[in-house]
Formats: sequence, C-alpha cells, structure tokens
Amino acid sequence: MSRELHKGNSIDMQDNSQLKKAQLLDRGQWANKVEFLLAVAGTLVGLGNLWRFPYLCYKNGGGAFLVPYVLFLLSCGIPMFLLETAMGQYTSQGCITCWRHFCPLFEGIGYATQVVIAYAAVSYIVIQAWAFFYLFSSFSVEVPWASCRNFWNTETCAEFGKTNTSSNWTANATTPATEFWELYPVVYFTATFPYLMLVVLLARGLTLPGAIDGITFYLYPDPKRLVDPQVWMDAGAQVLFSFGICQGSLTALGSYNQYNNDCYKDTFVLCLVNGASSFVAGFAIFSVLGFMSYEQGVPISEVAASGPGLAFIAYPRAMAMMPFPQLWSICFFVMVILLGADTQFVSLECLMTSVTDMFPTVFRRAYRRELLLLCLCTICFFLGLLLVTEGGLYFLQLFDHYVCSGSNLLLLSVFQSIAIGWIYGESL
Repeated sequence: MSRELHKGNSIDMQDNSQLKKAQLLDRGQWANKVEFLLAVAGTLVGLGNLWRFPYLCYKNGGGAFLVPYVLFLLSCGIPMFLLETAMGQYTSQGCITCWRHFCPLFEGIGYATQVVIAYAAVSYIVIQAWAFFYLFSSFSVEVPWASCRNFWNTETCAEFGKTNTSSNWTANATTPATEFWELYPVVYFTATFPYLMLVVLLARGLTLPGAIDGITFYLYPDPKRLVDPQVWMDAGAQVLFSFGICQGSLTALGSYNQYNNDCYKDTFVLCLVNGASSFVAGFAIFSVLGFMSYEQGVPISEVAASGPGLAFIAYPRAMAMMPFPQLWSICFFVMVILLGADTQFVSLECLMTSVTDMFPTVFRRAYRRELLLLCLCTICFFLGLLLVTEGGLYFLQLFDHYVCSGSNLLLLSVFQSIAIGWIYGESL
C-alpha cells in the first residue's frame, strides 16, 4: 500500500515538474545571455543618466551630490540590483507574483513598484516628445537655439561669441538655447552610439574656455551642502531610479533567465556600465556649464535654471558651437529617442509581465497579450496628454518629485530588504 502511494506521489511530482516546464516554455526565456544584458542595459543606460542625473547633480551643488551618490551606489544600488534580478530568476515570475514564493504578506510591494513604473512610462514618453521636437527643428539652415532671430526670442536674448561679451551681460539676459527651451518647445509642444555621442560632446566641451571651472564644480564637493538631507535624499533616489530598483523591471527581465544563470557577474557589469554612463554625462554637461559661466560672467550655480530642462539647454548649446551643428543635433536627438524607446519598451514589458503572470490562463493565449499591450499603450497615451499642455512641465515635475521621489523608492527598498533578508531569510 505504501509502495503504491509512494509510486503515486512520484508520478504526481513528475507531472508537476512537467507542468512547470511547460509553463516556463510557454512563458518564454532569453535565447542567450547577450539578449538579457542588452535588454537590461537598454533600460538602465537611458534618460536617467543623460537627463535626470545632470540636473539633480546641478541642483544639489555638483560635487556635493557625487559623494552620497557613490555611497548609495555601493551600499544600496549594487546589492538591491542583485536581489531583484535574483528574485525574478529564482521564481520565473514578475514583480507581483514572485512575492507569493517568498512572503505573500508583502505582495503589496510588487503593486507599489508597478505604480512607480507606470508613472515613469507616462512621463518618459514626454521627454521623447521633446527630443522629437528638437530633432525636427535640427533640419534647418541654422539651428533655432543658436541665434536670437526667432519669433519667440525676447529683447534680453544675447548671442555670445558674436557681438556680445561678458562685460555687457545683464542680470536678466538669456541665451538662445534657454529661450528655445522655455519659450518654444515646452509651452507650445511640450549600445555604442549613445557613448559615441557622449564622448563627442565631452571632447567638445573640454575644449571650450571655462570648461575647467565646470569640471571643478562637478568634482569638488561643498562641505556645506553635504549636511543638507535633501542632497542625500536626491542621491539615493537617483541611484534607485537609474538602476531600475523598486520599479519591477529587473525582476521582470530576470524572470526570463535560465535558473542557473550567473547573475552575480551580470550585476557588477551592468552596474559599472550604468554608473560610468552617468559620470560621463555629468562631465559633458558641466564642461558646457563652465563655458556658459565664462561667457556670461556669472557663477556656475546661476548660469542656468535647475530643472528637467537643463539637459535640453546645455547639450544643444554645446552642439551649436560645433561645425555642422545640424548634423550633430540630429545624431544627438536620435540617440535620445533611442535611449528613451529602450526604457519605454522595458517599462511596458514589465507591466505586461506582471499582469500576465497574475492571470496566465487569460493572457497567455493567442492575441490576448497583444491586446493587453494595446490597452496599456492607450492608457499611457491619454495620461500623457496632460503633460503636453502649457502647464505640462509642472505636472512632469510633480510626477518626478512625488512618485519617483527618494522617500518612495527608499521606503520600498527598505521593506523589500527586510522581507527578503530578515523574514524569508530567517525562515529558511
């Protein structure tokens, strides 16, 4: 009797094992490691490095921001990156259903991460819209952010390098790049190529007069700013945000890995690439800011308005100083669009993975997954319309500050660490 029962249990275990294998095959896996690395690199090395890191660094005093950024990267970014990737690889589930294998009580963390990445998907598409607008504007005899001879320019616009010098710079004067950003795109319309463009912009920026002052501002911290808790909060948030932590993307992408994939090596390679990308982008931005400070005769901290538009002022300013600025502008904004597209694709894939794993019998059928994608894109489209109105920039900053803020991401990372390290880990 017991032998028959044991035999029956053995057959059931084999059936369950075969069923699990069939589900994994139906769910899909990466064909090779290169696909996984490129997919993760595509979502990590993106607008968070090129756009968000420089303006947060500028906002928080340059070098004063780098100190907590590096500390958070080593103590929080890399370990949490490994944790989330391993969670998906171990369970072969998205960021919501994977918690049913660890601590079902903490499944709410998975839902919270999906709220964050949904808002990020809506806001990032607007950054791409700005890049498209700049791209189309690059197809002109003279790029519009290089001169003050446009209908949106004001009387305070000053073209440096031609007739103006720092001696006649007034307190309310503005540059053509600033006015193009503030008075025309925002109000009315609002993995080798990216590195090549960054190197080109960096090389051009370093050759400009005053660039060394910008690099000094970037690298040397002001001790007074280090006591500001907001600097540490923004640095921690940027590490978590740019590394995709507490957004579900790492868990979703890791869930398509082979069970025995070496995620330790992947973690260090990808984190190194991501951190280096932000660091190089900072050099490119601050070398140009140093030049703008030199030509305007004002401190670097006052040379441009801190905010999401900083990158769309400094980068175009650098390209306007190059030979054939139209060509460089086209290449740069194509790069921005491609970087944003990678992040957008992964964000939507993360949302789709979570929903599909919650209801596999519904969405793993023919055309159901495609219909789900269409619904998600439609919802993001209508939510994004709010961000292209005249007040769209302010809504974007609200999204960025309250949804992707340090307090939210840091709180989620703390709960996630406690759940896996001290609750699930202690129960083993």
